[in-house]
Amino acid sequence: MTGFLTTHVLDTARGAPAAGITIELYRIDGEARTYLHSRRTNGDGRTDTPILGAEEWRPGTYELVFHAGAYFDAHAADHPTPRFLDVVPVRFGMAKEDHYHVPLLLSPYGYSTYRGS
Repeated sequence: MTGFLTTHVLDTARGAPAAGITIELYRIDGEARTYLHSRRTNGDGRTDTPILGAEEWRPGTYELVFHAGAYFDAHAADHPTPRFLDVVPVRFGMAKEDHYHVPLLLSPYGYSTYRGS
């Protein structure tokens, strides 16, 4: 099996997939944080392609950065300024060649993540 990374964002306040969220991917090497690329979630709250494909995959520490603020601006009728959540970073490790799925369950006042399948 070759390794790859996918993600998925669900808006738990609305009970719907979170479409239109920009997600950046970084590789972390010690103190160095290297930008790899970004994707945008589709109508199902997923990216159209893996956020890290098999050709780029290698073991190590990575960070997904979910830009939730613009999404909340578009979908929340009333929100405070500044927002409670704007940018949500999730740092995690991938140790073996496998499918890693890192979903984000998101609301204007909280989030959770886990290693999915």
